[in-house]
Amino acid sequence: MASGGALARAKGVLLALMEQAYRRRERVALLCFAGTRVELRLPPRKAAAWNDDWVHPIGGGGGTPLGPAIAQAGQLLARAGGEGWLWLLTDGRSRDWPARPAEAAQLRVVDFELGRLRLGRAQALAQAWGAECLHAEAWC
Repeated sequence: MASGGALARAKGVLLALMEQAYRRRERVALLCFAGTRVELRLPPRKAAAWNDDWVHPIGGGGGTPLGPAIAQAGQLLARAGGEGWLWLLTDGRSRDWPARPAEAAQLRVVDFELGRLRLGRAQALAQAWGAECLHAEAWC
């Protein structure tokens, strides 16, 4: 996600999703993952107003600990009663192939894969999960 502008586009999509949640007065949480770390950037709470300054420090690159991130997301959703949505913003460049988190009532995968040679991993993961896959180009 760190190359080719994918991370910048992902931040734009994140801001749009958080703005929608704010207008609907929904509860949100945010997990960021890159390298070997999964970071709970925003614990579950009612959505608030967001801006570019808030998302600017979110980084990417290195390995992608997708399995641990999905496991942690499942734990957060379980504590919320298992009725929440999970939005996964990814370029699909992960060696992990986690199972569908049973705690997610709804799943959406937003595919940020770029380049001439596309592997289609985000689309394949969404299909395996029975989730809708949206392409980032539709958002940006």
